[in-house]
Amino acid sequence: MSDASVEVRSPDPQASRQPEPGAPDNWRRFFTFSTDHKVIGIQYIVTAFIFFLFGGLLAMVMRGELITPEADLVDRTVYNGLFTMHGTIMLFMWTFPMLNGLANYLVPLMIGARDMAFPRLNAAAFWMVPVFGIILIASFFIPGGPSQSGWWAYPPVSLQNPTGNLINGQALWLLAVALSGVSSIMGAVNIVTTIFRMRAPGMGWFKMPAFCWTVLSAQMIQLIGLPALTAGAVMLLLDLTVGTSFFDPTRGGDPVLYQHFFWFYSHPAVYVIVLPIFGVFSEVFPVYARKPLFGYPVVVVSSLMITVLSLVVWVHHMFASGTPGWMRMLFMFTTMAISIPTGIKVFAWVATVWGGKLRLTTAMLFALGGLSTFLFAGITGIMLSSAPFDIHVNNTYFVVGHFHYVINGAVVMGFYAAIYHWFPKMTGRMYYEGLGKLHFALTFIGINMIFLPMHPLGLLGMPRRVASYDPEFAFLNVIASLGGFLLGVSTLPFILNMLSSWNQGEKAGNNPWRAIGLEWLVSSPPPHENFEEIPVVVSPPYGYGSNEPLVSNNPAGEALA
Repeated sequence: MSDASVEVRSPDPQASRQPEPGAPDNWRRFFTFSTDHKVIGIQYIVTAFIFFLFGGLLAMVMRGELITPEADLVDRTVYNGLFTMHGTIMLFMWTFPMLNGLANYLVPLMIGARDMAFPRLNAAAFWMVPVFGIILIASFFIPGGPSQSGWWAYPPVSLQNPTGNLINGQALWLLAVALSGVSSIMGAVNIVTTIFRMRAPGMGWFKMPAFCWTVLSAQMIQLIGLPALTAGAVMLLLDLTVGTSFFDPTRGGDPVLYQHFFWFYSHPAVYVIVLPIFGVFSEVFPVYARKPLFGYPVVVVSSLMITVLSLVVWVHHMFASGTPGWMRMLFMFTTMAISIPTGIKVFAWVATVWGGKLRLTTAMLFALGGLSTFLFAGITGIMLSSAPFDIHVNNTYFVVGHFHYVINGAVVMGFYAAIYHWFPKMTGRMYYEGLGKLHFALTFIGINMIFLPMHPLGLLGMPRRVASYDPEFAFLNVIASLGGFLLGVSTLPFILNMLSSWNQGEKAGNNPWRAIGLEWLVSSPPPHENFEEIPVVVSPPYGYGSNEPLVSNNPAGEALA
């Protein structure tokens, strides 16, 4: 057994009378300061998706502008503001809250815990999200907003205060980013503590599901790297509002120092985002291929390798910032090296699927689609790790295309795979496969239509953050814009599917996928404190094809497939 400390409590006699978190007639609970990790998880997911729709709407306006070479839809300054707000909303209001939602809902169930380690801290971290989300959006409408500084807010551009007021749009933007950092740090402390201290009896480290490993790896990056970004945002805010000179070059500050603060976290943030999606792939592929996860221990170790290497790659974002030659070579090597543990995971997933008895459900389709887009993103990422190539395509649409193949290709499709896979567990209802597969087809086609043309555009020299461009780029931009509109339309069948299925979908049962895992041993939706009796784990995960039981005291009294 591991060194995990487990508190084994007797069943709460009131627990059976508690309303189920996922029940559609219990929607009022999602507007309360609940400390139930399942309620908080759904609160995170729904809130994040609302911001995702808003950020996507901004992207569609930008693609509407770019469908013609002339700047004829919105003012150039407004376009720059849309660009900045789209990036910050999608990063701080969509991906991080969505990941926290999945981790909150699934991790306690997967490790056999009744709740998170610090339930009140958990609730406080969530309720900060709508607060800094409102502040972030308000910054766009207040004079002096972050329209020109970009989502990275580089000084000295971000230190220009055209209003002369203490409170301006740029200051509000920085305040929102700082509050986002505080919220994420609170969540990371909670998740890491829960995984270390609340695993069920018998669940040693190598009996823990891969999703929990990837969440742990991602949150360790948060605890190490996020304080740098949060501190940088606070220091920049002080420069802007009270006259300090940390980054102001006119008063002896160093603007490049801010770039180090920013990218020390903001590149590892990509792995914070994508690592849990790797965990989703590792959970979904074995279920729908009916095979154990290939090389499970190596897949786990590769997550830890990514955690370490992700902290020593940030300078490749600064190859064009006067970086010394020796530093370029060092960080070119580390950036290339991180492809090794990532490639190990891709090989393991392909080996898991290969020869399996595949069921192409909506969740499996999204997982396969996410894997294929991530593979393409990985190839272009290795290209960008080379300093000469990176300098050639610096600040062009090649970088935008690569980044979005990771974020919108692998990550968003991974999110959808997770939602479809665990939707029956969260709600007790089955979704409609027809609508789900329509959603997948529109999403997969839209992603490739919008982001694939950006790579040749970047190689031809089209810069990003421009509202007008040379007519020679028009054809590829028309294709990209049509793909963007298709991607926006793809959310409609998803929304219809989720709302109608949650209210009147077919009853799911405890384990509709015949999956192996502690979360599938409890009812759907799970009861108030998850387990009437804490399970005792006796086998590693992913025992498909094995007759060995996962636990010695099955709380549901059912056999696992």
